Amino acid sequence: MRELIIQGNDANQRIDKFLMKYINQAPKGFIYKMLRKKRIKYNNKKAQGNEILQVGDKIQLYLSDETIIQFQQNTLLQLSPVPKTFQVIYEDKNILVCNKPSGLLTHPDHPNQTNTLLHQVIYYLYQKQEYIPEKEQGFVPGVCNRLDRNTSGLIIIGKNLLTLQEINALLKQQKIHRYYMAIVKGKLYHDGKLTGFYSKNRNQNKGQVYLKPSKKSKPIETLYHPLQVGADCTLLEVQLVTGRTHQIRVHLSSIDHPIGGDPKYGDQQWNQYLYQQYKVSNQLLHAYKIKFPSTSGHLYYLSEKEIVSSPPTIFQQIIS
Repeated sequence: MRELIIQGNDANQRIDKFLMKYINQAPKGFIYKMLRKKRIKYNNKKAQGNEILQVGDKIQLYLSDETIIQFQQNTLLQLSPVPKTFQVIYEDKNILVCNKPSGLLTHPDHPNQTNTLLHQVIYYLYQKQEYIPEKEQGFVPGVCNRLDRNTSGLIIIGKNLLTLQEINALLKQQKIHRYYMAIVKGKLYHDGKLTGFYSKNRNQNKGQVYLKPSKKSKPIETLYHPLQVGADCTLLEVQLVTGRTHQIRVHLSSIDHPIGGDPKYGDQQWNQYLYQQYKVSNQLLHAYKIKFPSTSGHLYYLSEKEIVSSPPTIFQQIIS
C-alpha cells in the first residue's frame, strides 16, 4: 500500500484528475475500476472519484509498487538539458510569460521529442529550483495558451496548480485579451470585425470558415485594426475573441487578406516573393500583447496588467 499526502500543487482538484496525473500512463478505465473495487481510498474511506482534494488529505493506493511504476511516466526525461531559446518577458512566483520564437513547438506532438517550449521551460524552472519533480506527486508546470509552431510571441506558463486553474478559467471565459500583429496581403484602412462558423478538417489539420452554422461548426470572432499600410500589404493588430485552431490565419484568408508567408492559408505567389526578397519562410504572425482583466482572485496583483513583446524586426522591414 502506498499513501499519498496532498500538497499545495495537488489540492483543489478532483481525486480522479489527480490520479490521472500521478499515474499518468494508466487508462482512465483502470483508475475508475480501482475506485469501484475500493483499491483506492480517500482518508481511509471509499473514494468516489469526485471529491475535491484539500491540503493534508490522504489517498491510499492498494496497488503494488510494480503497477504504480508501470503507469508512471518518468518526468526526469523532461529535464534533459536543452538550450533556452525563449525570452523571459515577465516572471513572478506564479507565472512566467515568455516570448516563443518561430519554429519552436509549444508542446511535444510525439513522445520522442525532447526540445519544445515546454521542455525548455521545465528545465529552466528546474535549474532555478522552482520546480523539483521529486517533491511533486504528478504536477508539472504547464502552458496556458499555445501558439502554432511557426507563430512567435507571448505564452503564459503556470508555475503551480492554482495559477494554472485560474489562468485557464480566465481564458475560457474570454477575459484575458490576446492581441497579435500580422502582415497581410493588400490594403486595409478601417477596423473590422469578422464572424462566422468554424470547422476543422482533422485529416488535413486545416480550418475553414462558413457563413452559416452546421452540426459540427463553432462560432468564431476576430477583430482587427490597421496599424500601418504599406505598398502592397498592411500591418494589423488582431484580437482573438474566440480561440480556434489557426483562427487568425483562416479568418483573414477568408476575406482575401492572407497572412504573408503562411504555407497553409496564404497566397503562394506572394509567399514566394516574400521568401526571395526577405527570406520569409513562416507566417508573419506574432502574439505581441496580453491584457489581464480586473480580478480579485489568487492573481489579483495582475489586474489590468498589460504584457507586451515586440515583433521580429522583419515585420518593420517589410511594411516599410
